[in-house]
Amino acid sequence: MKLDAIRRRAGRPGKGNSGQVGQNLKGKASVEIVAENAGESYKQVQRFIRLTELYPRLLQMVDDKKVPFNPAVELSYLTLAEQETLLGVMEELSAVPSLEQAKRLKKYSQEGKLGVDVMDAILTEERPVPVQVTLKNDRLKKYFPKNYTPKQMEDVIFSLLETWKTEHE
Repeated sequence: MKLDAIRRRAGRPGKGNSGQVGQNLKGKASVEIVAENAGESYKQVQRFIRLTELYPRLLQMVDDKKVPFNPAVELSYLTLAEQETLLGVMEELSAVPSLEQAKRLKKYSQEGKLGVDVMDAILTEERPVPVQVTLKNDRLKKYFPKNYTPKQMEDVIFSLLETWKTEHE
């Protein structure tokens, strides 16, 4: 795409302008130029490029938002055969690896120890469900003076929670 076009400059590169990745006359790597033009960091562009190493059906799952982006980047380091096997395990278990699980799959792959049994064990682990509570600002405001800052509100809420906790222990 754009990256390939930038890399394919006509003529012989000048001295100090011949990196493996390809350089333009301003001394920037092609990936940096693409990143600037796309409004992304060059690391993010590198992650997008890395996704080209994904097994096609896994890549489609990323496009369909069935596999999150960052775990997919980690999975791209698995061999194509491992990715194909993983896809089968994922479908069998109806599971998608978290970022942490994908990193562990990558590690086992690099050590040459990634097999169906390891994939199965990693994907069937219990994942802690994060507890998140969101308090609506408009509901909270009716309990506090108008001049209270969010920090002051938070302090009062936690003070009341501490009192409630000690009463119910």
